[in-house]
Amino acid sequence: MSIAILIVFVLGYIAIAFESVIRLNKAAIALISGVLCWTILFVNSPQTEIANTALEEHLATIAGILFFLLGAMTIVELIDAHDGFEVITGRIQTTDKRKLLWIVCILTFFLSALLDNLTTAIVMVTLIRKLLKDKETRLWFCGMVVIAANAGGAWSPIGDVTTTMLWIGGQISSWQVIIHVFIPAVTAILVPLLIAGRKMKGQLEFQTEGEVLLVNQIHLSGKGI
Repeated sequence: MSIAILIVFVLGYIAIAFESVIRLNKAAIALISGVLCWTILFVNSPQTEIANTALEEHLATIAGILFFLLGAMTIVELIDAHDGFEVITGRIQTTDKRKLLWIVCILTFFLSALLDNLTTAIVMVTLIRKLLKDKETRLWFCGMVVIAANAGGAWSPIGDVTTTMLWIGGQISSWQVIIHVFIPAVTAILVPLLIAGRKMKGQLEFQTEGEVLLVNQIHLSGKGI
């Protein structure tokens, strides 16, 4: 039974990794793999009560994540509906990809510590999709946003679900987390940022005509961050 579940998991993981090749959505692959694994467990389990308890626990965890994502996406949509992203995009006065990457990652790093790494990642990825036109550049930026959000959330007791649970349980204190984890968190974002920064060359291709006009005005006035 364990070998069969392991085989299904490995095959599903490989299929997710090669999503672009097999042309099958990774969400569908994950769902199919999960259903097959649980089916194998129920069919071969000598005690169905234990399997039912385990399934209920996993469903509760998944439901909690889904409700959290619904709340996070609601916040994002409310910000977007009230033109909240324009507060940030209107202040970005650089056309250099490398410089913008540093600005976005630093903003994500500290914002994640104040909010939550998942919420921050969703907000910043939405911002990047609104700002950048080139798909490959967007993918690089989105990948760095995920790294920056996780690094920023690690050194704050409210920046990550794990640290929040430990903080509520009394296993850690807020100041101890900040003191001991801040420097490793900075290192975790600086190293990939330096590597990705070497690949970010050239000028930006903005998403809307209004942003292109803003860039032209910046060039004419000679201002920039």
